[in-house]
Amino acid sequence: MSSSFTKYMFKEKNLSPKQLAALTALLLSSIIGISVFVLITDWRILLAYFLACFVVIYFLIYQILEYFIYRKIKLIYKLISSTKASKREEAYQKYILPQKGIDDVREDVENWAALQAKQIQQLQSNEAFRKEFLQNLSHEIKTPIFAIQGYLELIADGAMEDPAIGNKFINQAQANVQRLVGLLNDVDVITNLEINKEPILKTSFIIQDLINEVVHNLSVKWLKKNIQFQYKKGSDAAMHVFADKNKIYQVLVNIISNAAKYGKIDGQITASIYQLEDSKLLIEISDDGIGVAEEHIPRLFERFYRTDDARSRDIGGTGLGLAICKHIIEAHNETMQIRSKVNVGTTVGFTLATKF
Repeated sequence: MSSSFTKYMFKEKNLSPKQLAALTALLLSSIIGISVFVLITDWRILLAYFLACFVVIYFLIYQILEYFIYRKIKLIYKLISSTKASKREEAYQKYILPQKGIDDVREDVENWAALQAKQIQQLQSNEAFRKEFLQNLSHEIKTPIFAIQGYLELIADGAMEDPAIGNKFINQAQANVQRLVGLLNDVDVITNLEINKEPILKTSFIIQDLINEVVHNLSVKWLKKNIQFQYKKGSDAAMHVFADKNKIYQVLVNIISNAAKYGKIDGQITASIYQLEDSKLLIEISDDGIGVAEEHIPRLFERFYRTDDARSRDIGGTGLGLAICKHIIEAHNETMQIRSKVNVGTTVGFTLATKF
C-alpha cells in the first residue's frame, strides 16, 4: 500500500504543499519504522509509533512549506498583481494557490514576466513611433511655413514693383497655405479617428455608385495623363454594402487619387469587386503605374511615410492619406491591404460588410 501510494504521488506532475508534506512524512516515517522494528517486534506498538511519527513530521513539514515558502509565493502574487485584490482573488490566494505546485507557480510568474516584457516592448515601440511622428509632423509643417515666410519677405523687399512676379509669389504663398491647412485637417481627422471621436454611421448603399461618383469628381485631374477608368469584368453589377458612406467616400478619394498620381501616362485604373464569405465584399483599386518596392509595402500605412521624399512632395499630398484610410476601415472592423510591384502597378484593397 505504501509503495503504491508513493508511486501515485510521483505520477503527479506538480506536488502541492500537502502532498509534498505527506510524501516526505511517509518516507521518513517508513525509514524510522523500519529502524525501530529491529528493536520492537510488537507490530501494534510499531504501528502506533509509525502513525505518531507520520503525523508529527507531516505537521512540521507542512507548516514549514506553508509559512516559509508559500507565504513568500503569495507575496509574489500580490507584487505581480497590478490592482488591489478583489474578494474573489483573495479567496484564490487563500484556497486555490496552496494547491498549486511549484512548477505551476513558476509558470505563472514566467507568463507574467513575458507579458511585462511584451508590454515594455510595445511601449518602447510606441515611444519610437511617437518621436518619429512628431519629427515628421514638425518637418511637414515647417516646409510650407518657411516657403510662405520666404515669399512674404520677397514681397516685402519690393517684389510687388513687378506685378507679374509679385502675383506669382502671392499664388505660391497661397498654395503653401492651402497645403498647411490640408495637413492640419488631415492630422485632425486621424486624431479624431484614433480617439473614436468621429462615430461610424452605417447605411446601406451601392458601392459602384460611390466609386462612380469619386471617379467623376476626380477625372478632371487625370486629363493631362489621359488615364482611363474601368471595372474588371463582372464587377460592374450593383452590389450593396453596409458602411459609413461619407467615410468610405474619403477612403476611395485617397486610393483613387493615389492611383492617378502614381499611374503612368495613358494608363488605366481598374476597380474590382469580389463577393467573399461571411457577407463581405472585397473592393480593390488597381493602377498600372510606377509601383512600390517590396521593402516599403509594410510601412505604407504609417503616417508621413514616403518611399521617395523628393518625388512624393513634388506630386503633392500630406502623407496621411493611407493612414486615414486604414483607420476608417479598421473602425468598420474590416481589413485593408496593399500589393505592389515596381513598374507593374499597385493594388489597394479593403473589405466591407454587405449587411447589418
